[in-house]
Amino acid sequence: MLLSAVLSAVLLAGLWWITDQTIRDSFAASTREGVDVDLTGLVDIYASGGQAELEQRIADRLAMVPIDAGRAHYLLADRAGNPVAGDLARWPDLDPQISESGMIAIGSRTQAYARATLISEDLALLVAHEPPDRAFLLTRVGLVFLLGGAVFVGCIALFAQVANVRVRAKVARVGEAFRRSDEPALDRLAAPERPDEIDQIASQASQAVKRARQLMLAYRETSEQIAHEIRTPLMHLDSRIQKAIAQDPALAARANLVEARGDIKRLVAMLEALLDIASSKAQTGDTRGMKPVDFSASVRQICELYQDSADEAGYRFEWDVAGGVIVPGDEAQLGRIVTNLLDNAFKYNRPGGAIRVTLEPDPRLVVTDEGPGIAQAEREKVFERFYRGRDTDPDIQGSGMGLALARAIAERHQLSLRVAPTHPGATFILAPAADLRDA
Repeated sequence: MLLSAVLSAVLLAGLWWITDQTIRDSFAASTREGVDVDLTGLVDIYASGGQAELEQRIADRLAMVPIDAGRAHYLLADRAGNPVAGDLARWPDLDPQISESGMIAIGSRTQAYARATLISEDLALLVAHEPPDRAFLLTRVGLVFLLGGAVFVGCIALFAQVANVRVRAKVARVGEAFRRSDEPALDRLAAPERPDEIDQIASQASQAVKRARQLMLAYRETSEQIAHEIRTPLMHLDSRIQKAIAQDPALAARANLVEARGDIKRLVAMLEALLDIASSKAQTGDTRGMKPVDFSASVRQICELYQDSADEAGYRFEWDVAGGVIVPGDEAQLGRIVTNLLDNAFKYNRPGGAIRVTLEPDPRLVVTDEGPGIAQAEREKVFERFYRGRDTDPDIQGSGMGLALARAIAERHQLSLRVAPTHPGATFILAPAADLRDA
């Protein structure tokens, strides 16, 4: 009972603080809007009536004493900042050329919100409004919360028994959902409409069960893919080893063994990519182990490492990386997205073509090449495991796993990876999922 009363008091204190801040923000927004409206009106007066009319209107407005709002202040100044009209003696630190706004001092104790603007080549206008007196309203709101809090805490005792009955019924429903492993019921537990302590525990347990199912499904899909796709490489590997055994010349045997080793390496890389994809998919939505990563430094370092490869291949390699882009996640996995996209760009670029990498805040990573591009019908298929485009040069080595892995890692980090509709060349964009949905 005491704990409920304390929690109720904390809740009311939080609600009072939110209400107090909302009122203060509303007053501030009203003041800003009033300044903008006042300034716009005076600019219109100058445009229609000239400087003399503007000076007269400023004098008229200064003569009025507002009842329910803060006082207004004005300053019309020439190009040198000398006052022409208004009640302010000097021009504050606001740039009229960009219509800068901000708080300025009125006298020694008063602050006012002001906006400055140029109305002609020789005249600048500043309008400032003092914030209205809000102490009375805030006091009344505080009193209402105090009295309401007393009534609310008193009602806690009345509802305690009812809540006890409801808790028991809720625990029984949670237990039944887990015993029956009912998918819709688990979904409701994972996203309760009115969560309490029991709902939070049930939600975490439900999410754990769903993650375990995702893990099992991901590894099951991986096992099926391995069983299906590994057969052909192993047959080729067996054939080449048999040739190496049957041939007498040492050089021929060595060449076949080298080819066999290449197949083995590609096979191992494919298996590792499959397992990484399965792991990333299983961990989607799981933020444990993630920490802030300096994505700017990581991308810049990777680009510097690829510069030598670009020079050797005859590509123009350019990058523009904004500083201070921080992404929560796994640094090694985020770097793997970048390297996979660059590997793809280097692999399919035209001879002498350009490769560009840009990183902007939010984050937004763009990797562009000047290769043959990706047809519209294949822009989603390229992210499927083992998929290679219909027009892909057969001499280009690859297993079709790089982009699938890059997207799986992106999804784990609440990011989305897609192909932008550009031609010629291919453009890959990595950004928050919501940004790409709105694009």
